Amino acid sequence: MSSETPSGQATSREHRRHDREIVRLAVPAFLALVAEPMFLLADSAIIGHLGTPELAGLGIAGAIISTAVGLCVFLAYGTTASVARQIGAGQTRAALTQGMDGVWLAVIIGSLATVGGIVLSGALVGLFPGGPEVTEHATTYLRWAFLGMVPLLVMLATTGVLRGLQDTRTPLYVAVAGNLVNIALNLLLVYGLDLGIAGSAIGTVLAQAASAAVLVAVVVRAVRREGASLRPDLPGVRRAAHAGAALVVRTLTLRASLLVMTYSAAALGATSVATNQLALTVWTFLAFALDAIAIAAQAITGRFLGAGDVAGTRTVTERMIWWGVLSGVATGLMLAATAPFLGPLFTDDPAVHDLLWPVLLVAAVFQPVAGVVFVLDGVLIGAGDGRYLAWGGLLVLAVFAPLALLTAWAQPAAGSPLVWLWVSFGVGFMGARAVVLLRRARGERWMVTGA
Repeated sequence: MSSETPSGQATSREHRRHDREIVRLAVPAFLALVAEPMFLLADSAIIGHLGTPELAGLGIAGAIISTAVGLCVFLAYGTTASVARQIGAGQTRAALTQGMDGVWLAVIIGSLATVGGIVLSGALVGLFPGGPEVTEHATTYLRWAFLGMVPLLVMLATTGVLRGLQDTRTPLYVAVAGNLVNIALNLLLVYGLDLGIAGSAIGTVLAQAASAAVLVAVVVRAVRREGASLRPDLPGVRRAAHAGAALVVRTLTLRASLLVMTYSAAALGATSVATNQLALTVWTFLAFALDAIAIAAQAITGRFLGAGDVAGTRTVTERMIWWGVLSGVATGLMLAATAPFLGPLFTDDPAVHDLLWPVLLVAAVFQPVAGVVFVLDGVLIGAGDGRYLAWGGLLVLAVFAPLALLTAWAQPAAGSPLVWLWVSFGVGFMGARAVVLLRRARGERWMVTGA
């Protein structure tokens, strides 16, 4: 018995050490990620009081702009993993060089997306059913919002650099300050200057531009300190783009699933699509909160594998899964307790109030599953296992999309069709992702070591 005690004590000390590191990275990331969706929450609250058509328009425009930005999330995730691997291998200058490659790639992609998005705004909105009034509001918001693509993507890339350097505090400070500026500008432009839904989009773009400028200044200072180059290196930019290709496919499948949700809800009418917009906004808020541990997982996994520590990678992964379950239970209980009271915060429409709270209860049930999914997603991204995530995402989309569309088409007689749509989301989307990720995590093929 005494021979087992030192091992048990060592395991306990190891758990405490991992817990401290997870908390050190995850808590600032949690606060930053909670602040980020406040951009959309603030827009939803401010626009929701203009009217249900405006809120429905935001729902469609928000889904499109979120998809465009979401497809480029590899700028943050891929950069975090690559920078963290170099840090684990003791190569700080190389880490910052790779980070700058990601920033320049963000500028290039953002510029192209801005031009294409503005030109195609009307056609993109036209893909969604919603009626002339909703379409007009969605198109107006979207055209202004696409002006923020370069700042948004630069924010992703610079945040990824800082996370790879094991710094999650700076993105937190910038996110909080940017969000406060966003709220103030939106209130001024929407109500003070009476610009309506366009004012909300303009205020958000200005806040995003200011946030991007601050993050760029921080990264540039670190690059100069280490003697790395600020100039764009085209081979390096191409390598960053190639490394992110699999994550683009992975993200595309996830965003496609959310677009299927919006499309299916829009087919159920303006009240359903407005309610679905609020539910997805709240779900995204909680998803970003759960994603804090996934951010820690990306940085820690990349660093451990960069240092060649396979055993440590396995141990810390198991610990982060435990944290994911615990966080999912906590957010689920919080959402269930507050669900009946959230509707009036966003809209005066009683029909939306009545429909929103049962939808949120369904979302609350699946929060523990979401906790595990986000953690394992972060672990595999940190390991650079993008190809598996891409194929897994395609499989999940193939399971979920038919289920969601069938639910919207059939419109079950028992209960609200939108509630059943969210049940299909929990089972067919989150449940399928959990199966795919757990299957991979149990093996060892994803644990590739070295910078």
